[in-house]
Amino acid sequence: MHAAVLRYRVMAYITGVVLMVLCFVGIPLQVAGHPAVANDVGVVHGILYIIYVIVAYLLSRLLKLAVGPTVLLLLAGTIPVLTFVVERWLTHRYIEPAMAGSDPAPQQPVGR
Repeated sequence: MHAAVLRYRVMAYITGVVLMVLCFVGIPLQVAGHPAVANDVGVVHGILYIIYVIVAYLLSRLLKLAVGPTVLLLLAGTIPVLTFVVERWLTHRYIEPAMAGSDPAPQQPVGR
């Protein structure tokens, strides 16, 4: 589960940052007559969002999330800043309790 959580967090942060760049830099530049940034960053976000959806869906199945939280998780990459909020919420509500139950027993030091 640790690897799936790490993959999700990496994709959530990357997708969120790229979406913020698109919305808060690319779109204003496009309105000002410089569409190249919005076009390029838009394509990058589209590709990253597809990867994010796959990774988030796999994590939702691993955590056995209901339909509502799964939909929220998958749509978080479409609204600026929401990926960060949903990642924190998901961590506290689902990931930490699941990881607490799946952590291996602490290793005992080998005797001298």
